[in-house]
Amino acid sequence: MTDFFKGLKAGYALTGSFCTFDRSFRQAELLREMGAELIPVMSETAASVSTRFGTGEENKKRLAEICGRSVITSIEEAEPIGPKDMTDIMIVAPCTSNTAAKLASSITDGAVTMAVKSHLRRGKPVLLAIASNDSLMGSAKNIGELFNRKNYYFVPMLQDDCINKPASLVAEFSMLPQAVEAAMNGIQLRPIIYHSDLK
Repeated sequence: MTDFFKGLKAGYALTGSFCTFDRSFRQAELLREMGAELIPVMSETAASVSTRFGTGEENKKRLAEICGRSVITSIEEAEPIGPKDMTDIMIVAPCTSNTAAKLASSITDGAVTMAVKSHLRRGKPVLLAIASNDSLMGSAKNIGELFNRKNYYFVPMLQDDCINKPASLVAEFSMLPQAVEAAMNGIQLRPIIYHSDLK
C-alpha cells in the first residue's frame, strides 16, 4: 500500500468533531509517512473553537506541522484547489453531520465545503470520515444522499456506543489509508460495520 501513496496529492480537511481530532491527526501523519502530500484545510469552527481536546490554535498548528504547510481556513483560500488542480482526492476527517448536510445540499459557506466543491469540479473522489451522534437519526437522510452521489466515498464507520449513543456512527479512522486507496480506484469499502462490543 505504501508505494501507492508516493506523490499522491490529498486535501486533508477537519470539521468540528473535536473528540476525533487525535485519531485524524494520527492518520494524517501516517499518510505523510507513506509519501502523500497533504493540503490542510479546517472549517472556521474547527480552527477557532477551544475545547478539552485542545485550543483552536493548537489544533491548527498541529495540522500545519504534520502537513508541512499553512492551513486553509477561508473560502478565498480554498477556491483555487480545483482550478489549479491541487488535489487527487479530498479527505474530510472528521466530517460532522452538519458538514455532511451541507454537502448533500450543495451548500458552500466555508473553507471545507468550498474545498470539496472546488475539488469536485474535476470529477475526483471525496472521502468522508463521518463522526456524528445523530448519524442514524436526523442525519441519516443526508448520509444516504451522499451514498448515492457520484464521487463520494466513505471511510467504514461503526456504532461507537450503541447502548448510550444508539444513533451515533464514527468512522474507523485506522481504515482511512485503505479507504483512500479504494476511493482512488472507484471502490467503496463496506461503509457501515456492525460492532458487537457491548461495553
